[in-house]
Amino acid sequence: MKSSVLWGLIGLNALLLFIYVGHFSPAQAQVHRPSDYLLIPGELQHGLTEGVYIVDTTNGFLGAMAYDDTSHQLQVMPPLNLNQLFSGAGVPNVPNR
Repeated sequence: MKSSVLWGLIGLNALLLFIYVGHFSPAQAQVHRPSDYLLIPGELQHGLTEGVYIVDTTNGFLGAMAYDDTSHQLQVMPPLNLNQLFSGAGVPNVPNR
């Protein structure tokens, strides 16, 4: 009886050690957090329509939405990848003095 209790405790300790080591393993993936959005009211189409600009600050996308009263539909602009647009913007060439 003492032998079976001893082996049970050894097995339980091994299981707890395995769980403890697995919890701090660097191989675990990080949980993806939700995106942060910035909503900016503004004019679309040169003042003809008022809408909302939507900036996804986590993924770097810009979109816009406006409600069309005549067709009673929500008009959506396809998102622009800001990271791709700003990657081409560089420092202007300044002549050396």
